Amino acid sequence: MRLEDSPESQNVEDRRGLKPAQAAMGGGLVLVLMIVGQILGIDPRALIQVAQVVQAPGANQAEARPGDAPPKDDAGSKFVRQILGLNEEVWGDQFRQAGQRYQDPSLVLFTGSTNTACGLGESAMGPFYCPGDKKVYIDLGFFEELDKRFGAPGDFAQAYVIAHEVGHHVQNLLGYSAKVQGARRSKSQAEANKDSVRLELQADYLAGVWAHHANLKRRVIEPGDIEEGLRAATAIGDDTLQKQATGRVVPDSFTHGTSAQRLRWFREGIRSGDFNALDQLFSMPYDRL
Repeated sequence: MRLEDSPESQNVEDRRGLKPAQAAMGGGLVLVLMIVGQILGIDPRALIQVAQVVQAPGANQAEARPGDAPPKDDAGSKFVRQILGLNEEVWGDQFRQAGQRYQDPSLVLFTGSTNTACGLGESAMGPFYCPGDKKVYIDLGFFEELDKRFGAPGDFAQAYVIAHEVGHHVQNLLGYSAKVQGARRSKSQAEANKDSVRLELQADYLAGVWAHHANLKRRVIEPGDIEEGLRAATAIGDDTLQKQATGRVVPDSFTHGTSAQRLRWFREGIRSGDFNALDQLFSMPYDRL
């Protein structure tokens, strides 16, 4: 990506080297809970949060102790500030054109674990967005995992991950997240999972819309960048991850969409750049996504 002229966000909170007062869960237990959640069709983060309450009462105490932290202006944090700054620029423009006001999210850099309004955040959960505090949480170690474990290297692949999580913030502002969450109470687990898939694919689409407009405005995309992003979208599909983890695929438990679906909607967002087409993912029959 060509980021020389990109603005840097002031909404990045660097907690690297700070550790929550409560003991963090072991990475092995987190991985097991994530796999169990995928198989049973339950959001793995819900299982992790329940386990945290059992393991460490008082987990919401926000005391922290200093640890070894990288410099605040290292290459990783600078990249994140630039990508978040580009998201602020694009979504500010898109919301204004739609007659609405965009509220910037914060992005928290952390290592290991950190307190959030959604419970204790763990690195093993991967990057995530918490609607309770309107913050995106990322351990930059995930980007190495994206490269080594998932075979999706490159700066545009990393930008896609950030843009997807900011996409969840956009959904939160527009009311899609609350609508899906409210409907869960009257649906079976399988049907609720389908709504979750729609929400995740919409976030992939929004990541593509962001890339479309960031490139129009700043010419940030270089040869090979799109392919990097598409590899990342393909690598983290539910079917691919389940097959890697258990050797089998359970479609009713999908919560994020297949590799093919994630690839399709990210690519469609890049192609169209149409911010006004978000409802299509909720009006389209599920078997056509």
